[in-house]
Amino acid sequence: MRFLDTTQNLACFMQYRRTSLHPKEIIMSDPKNSGLLYGLDQRIPPLQAFFSASQHVLAGLVGIITPPLLIGTALGLDAWLPYLISMSLLASGIGTFLQSNRVWGIGAGMICMQGTSFAFLGVAISGGLWVKAQGGSPEDIMAMLFGVNFVAALVPVIVSRFIDTLKRVFTPVVTGSVIALIGISLIKVSVINWCGGEKAQDFASLSNLALGALTLGVIVVLSCSGNRWLRLSSVVAGIAAGCIAAALSGKFQVHDLGESVFRLPSLFPFGFHFNSTLFIPVVLVSLVCIIEAVGDLTANSLISGKSITDKTFSARLKGGILADGLSCMIAAMLSAFPNTTFAQNNGVIQMTGVASRFVGRYVGVILIMLGLFPPFSEALRQIPTPVLGGATMVMFGCVVTAGIRILSQAPLTRREILIVGLAFSFGLGIESVPASLSHLPPMFENLFGSAATTGGLVAIVLNLLIPGADKPAREEVEEGESAQSL
Repeated sequence: MRFLDTTQNLACFMQYRRTSLHPKEIIMSDPKNSGLLYGLDQRIPPLQAFFSASQHVLAGLVGIITPPLLIGTALGLDAWLPYLISMSLLASGIGTFLQSNRVWGIGAGMICMQGTSFAFLGVAISGGLWVKAQGGSPEDIMAMLFGVNFVAALVPVIVSRFIDTLKRVFTPVVTGSVIALIGISLIKVSVINWCGGEKAQDFASLSNLALGALTLGVIVVLSCSGNRWLRLSSVVAGIAAGCIAAALSGKFQVHDLGESVFRLPSLFPFGFHFNSTLFIPVVLVSLVCIIEAVGDLTANSLISGKSITDKTFSARLKGGILADGLSCMIAAMLSAFPNTTFAQNNGVIQMTGVASRFVGRYVGVILIMLGLFPPFSEALRQIPTPVLGGATMVMFGCVVTAGIRILSQAPLTRREILIVGLAFSFGLGIESVPASLSHLPPMFENLFGSAATTGGLVAIVLNLLIPGADKPAREEVEEGESAQSL
């Protein structure tokens, strides 16, 4: 027995030397020791699947409905906002269902929640204002935006066919940096929500901070529980506790759920228009979203205990990007803004330990029902912002952790350290000081406004330009110490 233990320790140490990971991390990377209650292809009982799916929906709900709210308000589409929100939920549900099933090569076969992309905010608003300046009506604005988005959705569909040849671009250094930057950006949003929202009159009041802290505390305690049911329902229970406390303090009252109980969708209800001038910036943003989607899919596969280097992963990546494109096409036809793969659900998988792709079907169905029955989505939309901020804090932190795990998959040489350092510097720097782009054309402000976009592009360019074949930084330090001891 002692000989076997010694042999295992030696093998673990040799793997550690090859991968620059701590031996304990290597053991934990084994799917059997990943801490998952349900693996990627494991069936899960319906009730448990529903609880798990509800947490994914609650984690991504605000992200889905916020872009149509912002775009609609900026373009004067207030009369159509309820319809735009419902169609966004419906399109997100259809896209999520596609991702989880992986039929005919479409979808990643994982819990990949689709949601309205924030990356298109700038180009959508500027494009809509351009149509409005030409004398276009609200219907003309939407016909143009959704027509351009429909054609631009062909970009990820085409790129998905060449994912294998783009592996030199989408390396762990690039995807890990993008995911970590997405998580850091989301944490900022979570803190703002915890304080009550950006324009809240009682921003950062003690009552708001207490609501967020209560929600977060319940989620953390239940997530650490050994009871499977408590862990599965941690997010739902935390949000419920926060809502009850908010109701008792008079900060939460459900009201005005709308007049229509059921909303039937229609295809291109405002018509279909296309303009090449608006098309170019939308295509560029679509390419940036592909980079983010690759990072999200990579993190999801890693968290689910699957390899990110074999042929199966390549097939998942190809199917995931293809489903992203088809999801955007469906969104445009339903009059919803472009979808993308959300990073929030990666944090939910880590917290609940449920990676079963069958949960993705439940997520898709719940979102579809919310889109078809507006009162339900309106009731969820009225959940107090501090409660959602506290709930998402730990999830977004897990997204950052997923990015770090991807970065640690390969030895960090001086070259990789330089690439990651500059990616973080440019990404966080520009997001922290957006005025640094104020003298550039509006298109550049739209493209480089987020940390993930800027950092991802910097990482890609440096990864292609800086030559490799360098020793890991850790080995250089050890060699230097050995030389000094001699």
